[in-house]
Amino acid sequence: MSRTLRPRRSVASRAGSWLVNIVMIVATVAGVAYLAPSLFGFERYVITGGSMSGTFEKGSIAFEQRVPVEDVKIGDVITYLPPADSGTNHLVTHRVISDTILPTGVRQLQTKGDANPDPDPWKFSLTEATQPVVRTTVPHVGWVFVGLADRELRMIVIGVPAALIALGSLVELTRGLRGARGERREKRHAALVTA
Repeated sequence: MSRTLRPRRSVASRAGSWLVNIVMIVATVAGVAYLAPSLFGFERYVITGGSMSGTFEKGSIAFEQRVPVEDVKIGDVITYLPPADSGTNHLVTHRVISDTILPTGVRQLQTKGDANPDPDPWKFSLTEATQPVVRTTVPHVGWVFVGLADRELRMIVIGVPAALIALGSLVELTRGLRGARGERREKRHAALVTA
């Protein structure tokens, strides 16, 4: 019975294989973490301002669930676009501090950032059937998403692992071809010796 011994792989080759495997595992976990919240009905976004400091900090990821507008209550932290005449043209994530029904029957809310000394200077009505309410936050992770918004950084983050995977595959292919060539050489040599 003939037994072919495989040559031992070098430390660099084993380390390269480990690195490729780790990169693939990290990429898979990151992909699942990115997609999983939406499967459970959560929307996510990055907190970019400091008006809620103390409750959650700049760079946190906020996970929100949409609830019927009538379920929004004082104390909830909501994300909304302030009225057009407020001078603020971006989404705001603040705590509801006032909920009043006007004589006309219209419901008006007022919010305040937990770190702000004063309430927001506007009152508003929610016009959609549902409203995102913050359920939880994860600190600091949002900086990854802020960084990935930069095209060059995104190219590096995606390109380097892809290049490592391609390089690892090429090394394995080369090793396989060398091994096959060596086996053919050994068979020819064995045939010449027995002839």
